Amino acid sequence: MFDVKEVCQLHRKTVCDWHEAEINNPYSGLLAVVCEQHSFNFRLWHEEDIARNPVADDHVIADVKRKIDKLNQQRNDWIEKIDDFLTRMLRERNVHPQDSAPINTETPGSVMDRLSILELRIYHLQEQLDRTDVDAQHRESVSAKLALCNLQRQELSAALQKLLNDIAAGSVRHLSLIHI
Repeated sequence: MFDVKEVCQLHRKTVCDWHEAEINNPYSGLLAVVCEQHSFNFRLWHEEDIARNPVADDHVIADVKRKIDKLNQQRNDWIEKIDDFLTRMLRERNVHPQDSAPINTETPGSVMDRLSILELRIYHLQEQLDRTDVDAQHRESVSAKLALCNLQRQELSAALQKLLNDIAAGSVRHLSLIHI
């Protein structure tokens, strides 16, 4: 139905690109929806950095918190749009779940959101690892976290691919707001 490697590549590429240039979305189809959702995580990450700045005054923090709330709502809306897009893909392909097919505990859109956040974490951990102004203990700690995040990305992307394959085969039920 869909290759999760493309989602992971999109996340990785855009995180790097968007740290150097403005956010853009050159994708089409499902990847365009995934990219848009990912852009809200990217913005959220950096607004949260501003909120954590110990020298930020109350007015800055209040403004940032309002931005964070709005971005979080948009992020969640776009998770639903990913799931709705998948629902339309399934309908177009005339895929119907088996009567006994269970519903997965998490939607593909939610898993893609988790992969998006994980990719942001990996990028920023790598930045920490590349710093020259930190001691060996800091680098060891960051290196261990980075290794764990890379393993989590590998396992989570494999689980998402299995979920999408099972949905396409009709052995797992996919629900989105379109169904309601």
